[in-house]
Amino acid sequence: MVEKVELDHTRFKQIVRGAIRRDLKRHIANGAIIARQGAKSVSIPMPEIRLPRFAFGGASRGGVGQGDGEPGDPLPGDPQPGSGEAGEGAGDHVLEVEVSLEELAKILGEELELPDIRPKGRKTVTADVSRYTGIRRVGPESLRHFKRTFRRALKREMSMGAFGPDGGVVVPIRDDKRYRAWNPRTLPQSNAVIVYMMDVSGSMGDEQKEIVRIEAFWIDTWIRSQYRHLESRYIVHDAEAKEVDQHTFFHLRESGGTKISSAYELCNGLVDRHYPPSEWNIYPFHFSDGDNWSGGDTARCLRLLREELLPKVNVFCYGQVRSTYGSGQFKNDLDGAFGDEERVITSDIPDKDGIMASIRSFLGKGR
Repeated sequence: MVEKVELDHTRFKQIVRGAIRRDLKRHIANGAIIARQGAKSVSIPMPEIRLPRFAFGGASRGGVGQGDGEPGDPLPGDPQPGSGEAGEGAGDHVLEVEVSLEELAKILGEELELPDIRPKGRKTVTADVSRYTGIRRVGPESLRHFKRTFRRALKREMSMGAFGPDGGVVVPIRDDKRYRAWNPRTLPQSNAVIVYMMDVSGSMGDEQKEIVRIEAFWIDTWIRSQYRHLESRYIVHDAEAKEVDQHTFFHLRESGGTKISSAYELCNGLVDRHYPPSEWNIYPFHFSDGDNWSGGDTARCLRLLREELLPKVNVFCYGQVRSTYGSGQFKNDLDGAFGDEERVITSDIPDKDGIMASIRSFLGKGR
């Protein structure tokens, strides 16, 4: 009975996984699941899953295809006209399925064909972890390996002639007992930090901020699955830049102009003070509608990227969120200056449906 329950549970998980993967684009564009996020899992709403079953009835009950009649004869009963009015029957039900963030990252990686990230930084620093991968002849009874113990006892009984084709009783003795044992393994230890930067000037509205919020959730989910330790920092800017907490980052709105270099200078300072490139994998993500204060400030941004940030980071990503008031020029400037630089990735995000393609372009190089 236990094995059957486990098989049913495994099958249910596979069905849920397939349903999430089929509707992944809709789930990405829908920010509702972010509100259901827990510490290590997220609840995803989906239609109730009903497995088909056969219903058997008695032969005397009658029905379509039974009894006398000719082809084309109408079925008995009064015809019922259709109507659009409310009825008393049950409607469709929605089931909320809890999925771990680790499993969600696997689904995202499979659907977008994302390669595993190749960490830099602390790839030569190691940490010891222990797993029960060995077998010993001594140990506590709580770690006794039943199959190994039974196999050893069976071999002994057969060699002594106590167990044969006609059967017998296998009783393990002390020398037969085998126990699980832990073996230390040395694994590379990698740390990563994501620095999110966003334009909060008057041209960036609520719709643009919602797009950034959704994309940041999925970026976090994937990168967190690739590293043992991940930190996130948040910078907002208009004419000036400042570091804020996560909630403020997604809800703050200013009315000033835009000076992108202020955010890049603050990001560079954070990296220099807290995240040595020899020990950290650094991922700056900047989101804006493409407006900047002046061509002179754009030139300063390009210089900061080339001389300061790029030598320190794994990759620099710029997402341009379309808005009614944004010119979209800054992406053109980045593409023109860094068209051949693999560590600079830009994407155009026209609306929520463009989030999936943007994530693929940002994370698809495995850096």
